[in-house]
Amino acid sequence: MFGGGVAQWQVELPRIVFRRGIPLRCIVVSAHTRDMMELGRGHAISTATPAAFFARWIDHDSWPEWSPDTEWVRLDGPVEVGTRGVLKPKGGPKAKFVISACSPGREYTDTTRLPGARLVFRHTVEPAALGCELHVQVTMEGPLAFVWSKIMGGGFRESAQRDLDRLVAIVEQS
Repeated sequence: MFGGGVAQWQVELPRIVFRRGIPLRCIVVSAHTRDMMELGRGHAISTATPAAFFARWIDHDSWPEWSPDTEWVRLDGPVEVGTRGVLKPKGGPKAKFVISACSPGREYTDTTRLPGARLVFRHTVEPAALGCELHVQVTMEGPLAFVWSKIMGGGFRESAQRDLDRLVAIVEQS
């Protein structure tokens, strides 16, 4: 990109990196991104509209319905980029987050800052021929991403798809 902009792209590489004998899947997001790990992802196709899913993502009170590991979520202002909130996972400590991307009918992303790392939940929806296509991606980035991923456990790999499947079922029944 010219004129002072920054070119960004996403390329998924089919390689395995080993740290201490444990295989890790790596994703390169840009030439400047380091220490990023994908913890989980989900994909679904639905007959519902993109707006119906976006409405659930920004209705923080509904999160425990489709994400049973979530006890409650509180937001400290309007649903927009920069607004802060707190999430209480079942059996875990409260986690502060900030809305880092919010495009109506397209994307909702929140980021939790940890010492030396950021935990990012990115939800996207795109129109498709018979409804829409959804994606969720959970990543950890930063110099201590590997350490935090071990502390927080590997549950995101399974829960990302399960939570998305629950959300699709709820939205399609509405």
